[in-house]
Amino acid sequence: MDHLQRLEAHSVYILREAYREFNNLVMLWSIGKDSTVLLWLARKAFFGHVPFPLLHIDTHYKFPEMITYRDQMARKWKLNMVYGENTAALAKKATYPDGNLDRLSCCKNLKTEALKHTLSGEWPRWRFDHAQDKYVADPNQEAYTGVIVGVRADEEGSRSKERVFSPRDQENDWDVGDQPPELWRQYKTDFAPGTHLRIHPLLDWTELDIWEYIQRESIPIIDLYFDQGQGKRCRSLGCQPCTGMVESTAKTVPEIIEELKTGKFANIAERSGRAQDKEGRGGLEELRRSGYM
Repeated sequence: MDHLQRLEAHSVYILREAYREFNNLVMLWSIGKDSTVLLWLARKAFFGHVPFPLLHIDTHYKFPEMITYRDQMARKWKLNMVYGENTAALAKKATYPDGNLDRLSCCKNLKTEALKHTLSGEWPRWRFDHAQDKYVADPNQEAYTGVIVGVRADEEGSRSKERVFSPRDQENDWDVGDQPPELWRQYKTDFAPGTHLRIHPLLDWTELDIWEYIQRESIPIIDLYFDQGQGKRCRSLGCQPCTGMVESTAKTVPEIIEELKTGKFANIAERSGRAQDKEGRGGLEELRRSGYM
């Protein structure tokens, strides 16, 4: 086995272990490169079928191309696609783009709170009906208690503190100092009733691993990651008002890989274009402690 094959085998093992051990699983799909690789691995793990729903939290401020891509792939791969949102905050314009909140408070409203209440089933969900080719109200309001997420330890400081099987409490709050040891890839999967689980099959992957795997597997990726002729591209995707671009002329996956290998971004954080990460001290970790992805 080479390096990518070992990473793939380990991630597939984690996905199968999660499916075997936990009920009411859901996989978060942000439409970015990492969660799309995670989706690809899930299809491999279960022989072309994803046996749990895909959940997207729609802030209504994503790039339009992201929503188009989401629905195209849902149709192509016959995904059990669900989305949730903070309808009340959007109606009240309690957002940063409307000028009524700072970025971190907006993230908490549109992402953290939306995710928490969508997972619990307290707020409405919309599910893609393949027969009608549109989203309809989801009658299933059962809580999702195990959430598969495509975070990587090298992506950002607070994520390096995660475990592969990471417990949260019933409010989705994360106690960073009370995480189970995971030595020699031995994982704790027996948790007390009421524990909410985050599962991270990509934790050991790097940004370069992700792009090399995308190249090897020919995984379809949204073109916001590529230069469209302006000498700029997205390196990390979020809401449009808070996502900056990096200086880059990479128009293909091999060109992105070459940039990473030459050290073009060696001293530039992957999420440096995400404006909300810059607000406040430890702002992103604070959001993650309360349930942010």
